[in-house]
Order: sequence, then structure tokens, then C-alpha cells
Amino acid sequence: MSSRLVAVNVGLPREHAWRGRVVRTGIWKEPVAGRRMARRLNIDGDGQGDVTGHGGEQRAVLVYQLESYRYWERELGRSEFAFGVFGENFTVDGLSDHAVCIGDRYRIGEALFEVSQPRVTCYRVGMRMDEPRMAALLVSHGRPGFYMRVLQEGLVGAGDDIVKVAGGPERMSVAEINALLYLPGHRREDLQRALRIPALSSGWQASLHALLNQTSDGGSRTGNAGLSTENGPPPAWPGFRTLRILRIDQESRTVFSIVLTSSDERPLAPPLPGQFVVVRLHSDPGAAPLLRSYSLSGAPRADHYRISIKQEEHGAASSYLRNRIHVGDCLEVSAPRGAFTLRPDERPAVLLSAGVGVTPVLAMLHALAAAGSRREVWWLYGARNRVEHPFARETDELLRQLPRSHRYIAYSQPSTSESLGDDFDARGHLDLDVLTGLGIVQEADFYLCGPASFLQDLTRGLLSWGVPRSQIHSEIFGAGTSSTPGIEEQRPPPHAPASPPGKGPRISFARSGLSVAWDPRFQNLLELAEACDVPVHWSCRTGVCHSCEVGLIGGSVAYDPEPLDAPASGNLLICCSRPRGDVVIDL
Repeated sequence: MSSRLVAVNVGLPREHAWRGRVVRTGIWKEPVAGRRMARRLNIDGDGQGDVTGHGGEQRAVLVYQLESYRYWERELGRSEFAFGVFGENFTVDGLSDHAVCIGDRYRIGEALFEVSQPRVTCYRVGMRMDEPRMAALLVSHGRPGFYMRVLQEGLVGAGDDIVKVAGGPERMSVAEINALLYLPGHRREDLQRALRIPALSSGWQASLHALLNQTSDGGSRTGNAGLSTENGPPPAWPGFRTLRILRIDQESRTVFSIVLTSSDERPLAPPLPGQFVVVRLHSDPGAAPLLRSYSLSGAPRADHYRISIKQEEHGAASSYLRNRIHVGDCLEVSAPRGAFTLRPDERPAVLLSAGVGVTPVLAMLHALAAAGSRREVWWLYGARNRVEHPFARETDELLRQLPRSHRYIAYSQPSTSESLGDDFDARGHLDLDVLTGLGIVQEADFYLCGPASFLQDLTRGLLSWGVPRSQIHSEIFGAGTSSTPGIEEQRPPPHAPASPPGKGPRISFARSGLSVAWDPRFQNLLELAEACDVPVHWSCRTGVCHSCEVGLIGGSVAYDPEPLDAPASGNLLICCSRPRGDVVIDL
């Protein structure tokens, strides 16, 4: 059966009011008369508001089928749709998602195209169609549509025949590849087949590689590694457990450590190097408990944990821990969790930190020394001076145990009594010039922890140097940044909702240090977080993409709609969940 180009649809980005916000989007496409030039990055007259998720060489042209138009009209009980309503550039008669394969090539008019990936659905297609569920429906019903790259530029127009000129290797359809990433059942042999298709876009290859690696780890990691980085091993216990304080040590003028052990003879779970715990503090009996995340800074062991805390001048939690707790007291502590962990690899490991950001990478250094690692290890640390430099002797001793270790300590304000070459190695700060000057190779794994500006500058520098993003691993303390596609807005610090307080279960955002009562007027926990200006990540808002996946420290949730693929054990998707009772969320 022959296929035909029914309509060419284009549209430039525009601003659209949505839920009290302004979204910049190119989802509004309209059919055009005559012929248009299909170019390497776009159709003439077309554009995207969010070039991170749409457009570009591998997503130059979006295709959707007339057959699927008719399907959705029946399924949704809607009257006839106008062409372009699904955001596609080409509306076609034929080219079913179940028949078209990744790597297939088609001649349309004067241009030559190659199928590169299924559509990545986001909330904007639902916004355009006034159907919030649409992103999930496109995936669950196996009708996503697909992108093509332009191999040969040329004029195209409605009525052109679509002629298949080559078939993709492995003969994996758009629908198969789409289900392989988004739906349960990621069979290893199917992942391997998909990764043998050169035409599959680099973003999809990276996601499927992550899933393939997940199938090789013996089942220790749950969830969907192709969609979320928050899929570490399941936490060893739910909620909080009471641990006893074994020791309190002063590490520098502003940093102290607390060593914790079991209070009931049950062994602790050995953490992965780099993980953190959440501590719940009842500093004021009449107020909500304080929740703080602290990285484990010691050797990963099952008999005790060490957390290290910076004493903040006006820090409620750090002041309580420093002034009101003693050896023998007990603290409520979550199981170790987090995906910022040392990867088993032979590549050089570059451990970069500043200030109290030293804590998770110090645990990694302990693990490398305990294993007698033969890896090349770079220890780079920045502090103000020796007085503000915690764990100096400890790290030097660990580095001496590693045969291929290197140290570089930068002090920004060293005192006259501190010795260059002994106490520290250079004046100044850590940056890309330091790394390149030391001869560190781009093929290394880079582990970064420190203040937000430190992470941003170094990450930007490493990427500009050509280090793949997959080799840059970072951890931040406190609330992170938001990712709200198509929406640019400055948010105030987290706060209780402006409306009268709810009367439901207590919702605690651990990183933001905020606890509020649930109000059922919110459709899900994402809406509550947004009302509180808690930094969040999201894209589909329907349980498909896992952008909003975060740790569920305590409590349980109910889903509506159910996610297409479950989050990792100990995590939740905030975009489609409501609390069953009190919950603590890693936000």
C-alpha cells in the first residue's frame, strides 16, 4: 500500500497561558499551502520553543499518521481534528508506528529522510489538545509518532508520494523501540538489538545503554535506569530507624562528625560510597521535626555510620546537633540512599570537592583504599585555609595507600603559617585550567560535590572540554534547581502554600526543610510542591517520563494514573501520586 504526505505543518514558538504560567512552545502547527524546504534542522517556517527536548538534527521532522488521528477521534469521542494538532510537521497517510522501523529511509518530494527515534512525549501535546492524559495515552496505546532526520535537503509538499528506499537494520519498529524504553519488560536481547541500529538517536541510545547496564547488575537496582538517574539500590529499611551516637569528633573549625551505631543489635546495611542519610530531629516538641540530608563520610561499613555536618551560624539543625546532643543519645535516621555513588570502572577517578562537599567523595576514597584499587585516583579539594580544611590527615593517609594517587589542595586564603607544598599545593580555586594543567585526561570519571556555583562552573567547564555528560557525576546539598520545560520563572525560597493550610497528612520536603499539611484540592504531590515553590523536575506530568522521580524517605502514596513503568523501590513519581498518610520526600 502506497503512503502519501497529507499535510505539511509548521509554526514558530509562541507564548501560551497555562495554569497561571506562561509557556513558550512551538506545539501549535498549522498546515501550509505550496511546497516548503526540508532542511537539516527544520522545515522552513517551523521552530521549537524548547530545543532541549525537540528539534535539532536528529529530530528535524515529526511525523504523525492519519490512521492515528481517526483512532483518537474514536477513543476520545472528539470531532475531526485539524492537521498539526499533535504537533507534527508531516501528517501522513500510511507509515504506521508498528510498520515503520528505526533506520528506514524515505524519499518525499525532493528530500531524503531517515527514521531516528519515537516521539518523546511531554505535557505540551496534552496542553495543545486540552487532554492532560495525552502524553501517557500516546505511549500506552502504542501510537507515539516518530522523528526523522534529513539526509538530503529538498522541497516537499502535501500530496507527495512517500517512497521507501531502504530498510533499517534489525527491523525494530517505532512502537517496539518506544515500548522498550517506556513500558515494563526491558528484555536484554531486545536492548542489544536496538543498540545495533546506527540510525537510533544518541539520546535514545544512552537511555537504552543505561537499561542494558541495569540488566547486568544482578537485579540490585530497580526502576527504569533509562529514564531516571534516581534508581540506586532499594533502601535497606523504610522510614526512619533509631541509631545511637557512638562518638562526636571535631574535624575543622566549622565541621564536626557524628558516628552512629545500631541501638538494638540489628546490623546496619553497608552503604554504597557516596550515599547519604536523612536525619529527623525533634528540636521543638511543638513544631514539625527538622529534616536534613547528610552524606556518609566514612568507610562503607555495616557496624557504624559517620555523618559530617557543617556548623552554620544560624542553622537550626546544625546548632541542635552541635549543642544539644551527646554521646549515648539517639537519632532517627533513614536508610542510606542516593545515586551519587562510585562506579566500578578502570577509568581514572577524579574526586573534586570544596568545603563540606568533601564528605561523599571522602567515602569514595575510603572505598578505593579499602579495595586496594589500582585505578589512577585524583584527589582535588578546595578550602579557605588549613583551619577550614577537614579530614586533611585522614585523606593524606588514604592517598598513601593507593599506588596511583595524586593530591591537589587549593587554599583561597592561606595564612602565613601554612606551608605551600605541605599543607596545600596552590593558592586559588579549582577550575578547568587546574584540571588541564595537571594532565588529567578527558576519559576519566569525574565526581563533584560542593557549593552550587562550584558545581555549575566545573560542570560547564568539563562539558566544554569535551567530557561526556555520562562521566560527570555530582551531588548537591539542599534543594536543587527546577526543570520546567518551556517555562522560565524565578521562584522564591520554599514556603507554605498561600492558601489556608490543609488538614490532611503531613508532607515533608526534606531537602527544602519544609513540612506542610496536605490539602486534597491538589491533584498530586507535584502540584503541592509547586504551590510551595519547592524546586522540582517534570516533563510529561502523567507518569511516563520519570523526570519527576525522587526518593520517598518515609510513608506511602497512591497513584492516579498508574505509572506506565514503576519507579525504583523507595522512590515515587510526584506528578501522579497522592499521600496515603504522612510522607517524607527527598526534595
